[in-house]
Amino acid sequence: MASTFELETLNMRLGAADLQPLDLHQRIQRALRALILEGALAPGLKLPASRVLAGSLGVARDTVENAYVHLHRDGFITRREGSGSYVSNTLGPELRGGVQRRPGAGRRRETSPPTAPALSRRGQLILEQGGVSDQQEIRAFAPGLPETRAFPLAVWERLHRQVMKDYRGSVLLHGDPQGAEPLRNAIATYLNLERGAKCSPEQILVLSSTRQALLLCAQLLADAGKPVLMENPGYIGARRAFEAAETRVIPIDVDDHGLRTDLLRADTSGAACLYVTPSHQYPTGATLPLERRLDLINWAAEQRRWIIEDDYDSEFHYDGLPTACVQGLDPYRRTIYLGTFSKTLFPGLRMGYMVLPPELVDAFTRARSIMDGHTPQLLQLTVARFMEDGHYNAHIRAMRKLYRARRTVLLDAVSRHLPGIANALPPPGGLQIPCFLADGWSEERTLRQAASAGIQLLGLSPLYAGTASRPGWLLGYASLTEHEIEAAMRRLAKVLKR
Repeated sequence: MASTFELETLNMRLGAADLQPLDLHQRIQRALRALILEGALAPGLKLPASRVLAGSLGVARDTVENAYVHLHRDGFITRREGSGSYVSNTLGPELRGGVQRRPGAGRRRETSPPTAPALSRRGQLILEQGGVSDQQEIRAFAPGLPETRAFPLAVWERLHRQVMKDYRGSVLLHGDPQGAEPLRNAIATYLNLERGAKCSPEQILVLSSTRQALLLCAQLLADAGKPVLMENPGYIGARRAFEAAETRVIPIDVDDHGLRTDLLRADTSGAACLYVTPSHQYPTGATLPLERRLDLINWAAEQRRWIIEDDYDSEFHYDGLPTACVQGLDPYRRTIYLGTFSKTLFPGLRMGYMVLPPELVDAFTRARSIMDGHTPQLLQLTVARFMEDGHYNAHIRAMRKLYRARRTVLLDAVSRHLPGIANALPPPGGLQIPCFLADGWSEERTLRQAASAGIQLLGLSPLYAGTASRPGWLLGYASLTEHEIEAAMRRLAKVLKR
């Protein structure tokens, strides 16, 4: 009986199901159902009597009987009075995962999987171009990760409990697609005081991330096939968002001072918008000087174009005073400002925001309501309390001091351990440093060598449209202690010099 019924397989299934909080008869029922759907128990196969199976499994007869009753009710088995229980003959291969098996046969025969449905042109484009990978663990020298081990969790948990107590069940309901009013108030106050912005809470749209903001911009500001301007090199997440909307990305080169506005003015594509990172150009780290910011603003006003200003890590500026954001300098209201809490708080929060010109607020809010409805109210209100009580500014000040020290350690480590191999260019701020390879060193090869030593490097080449003019890496340091930076740089130097 055991070989015919595959009792060993059933026991294995029951062992795996032990992790589930189910009654024993439910575990037996699910294990039998899975074996039927997979074809291990073929249509028409007679099942052992409940007394016999109960004795083999070491359980009470009523337990197996209850499992049989449920399987019969759901149509997986038939029961004939005086004859026994049988696997139903009505389950075709389409219901059993495409697996066919003759009753009593000892081996399975897999049918060909069904043909995958055709994707849309946009879907195929996304599949071919790939997504964007997020770093899910602290690892040298993954860029873009903030320090999370020093985050004031006790404060956060206390505020979280306060919000639950004060708002009770209302935070469990759907929220405003534009964002919770207390958080929009806190964001507007912060940006106006700290970033030189000029905005009201009514212009704020709270989102899940900067990438969601970019998807909204791509969908609402440019039609498929139309051009969009973007810095070169630039953030690959922005490029993927624009490409997913089937727009045509046109690169505008940067130099040591950021976006070249002379090339911008020479563009005749008629692009509807421009994506730019003026505070810390990604990935070079350059800061766009004031004269270029004003030129950019005038260009947008004259040409009736939109500026998408990604201010992703402007809070962390270490050399001199940070320059005011473009949005605050723009009297023509042609700038869309993007901000995120992933760098200032923690990436697992999944929360960002936009500052929109008043005439775009309704359209973007409605589009966002279609996309995912709203950001969880409980998290929004906790962030609002964190900002209102002064913890946000205090945390940024502490992290700014910490990151400045870690940047110094990384720059020193590169100069000591990688002479003649790589040269780090110290940006005025940010969470990562561009590092350019010396002549004769292959970016692709160094990435493989680093990976063999457990070190993650982001190559600069994929961030360029076309061939990279300066091959190298982007070294993240914010999430690493000074000891971890030094130890990882020693390992990297050792494997590169091997």
